Amino acid sequence: MKKSYIAAFIYLLIGLGFGVFSREFTKIQGFDGYTVLNVLHTHVLILGFMFFLISLILSKLFSVHQVKSYNAWFIVYNIGLVLTIGSMTVRGILQVNGNDLNGLSHMAGMAHGIIGLALIWFMVLLNKAFKQQ
Repeated sequence: MKKSYIAAFIYLLIGLGFGVFSREFTKIQGFDGYTVLNVLHTHVLILGFMFFLISLILSKLFSVHQVKSYNAWFIVYNIGLVLTIGSMTVRGILQVNGNDLNGLSHMAGMAHGIIGLALIWFMVLLNKAFKQQ
């Protein structure tokens, strides 16, 4: 359970930091349009902070953290989220600088796919936790 708390806290700090970064970086660069940086901090806050906060509550209520493959799930989910954050950050910076790369869409798509599979995996773990009670 402590891993979920630590992850939630770290993603809270990262999400808030990206909110400030997005605003200040675009202001310094004189950029006025849409960029992926505009939605980066909400992605981090929802998929990182809020999700792990909910995971912490579910661990407390149903001991989902004690299901056998929880640790593997935790690693896979974080890999997907870090890849998503990384690709969005790079793409947003490139958009502000006027050098958008289309290849990053594939990386972001793969990362979102990993997160999607990990969310389904989490629901399977939650179902196992229900059955163990």
